[in-house]
Amino acid sequence: MRTIAELPHPACKITLFNMNQKYIVKFEQGPLEQSYKISELELTGGGANEIFQMLDEEFIATVVERFKTMRSDFSAAYQRQQ
Repeated sequence: MRTIAELPHPACKITLFNMNQKYIVKFEQGPLEQSYKISELELTGGGANEIFQMLDEEFIATVVERFKTMRSDFSAAYQRQQ
């Protein structure tokens, strides 16, 4: 897996990878991560720039909200085991 770029954002780390004719966009926030895979065939030829255009603030806001849900879900599961 080859790192293509990192997109700075205050709420999470965003990294773009390339592997096996796919782009992988990974969002990290503390111990949590979300990944989205995009086939190179689905793009119109813009490559990494095309993917960065998809990562608008509206999408990133939903990713950040999902991190909150993930953290809450994990915390609840952990508490049930105590």
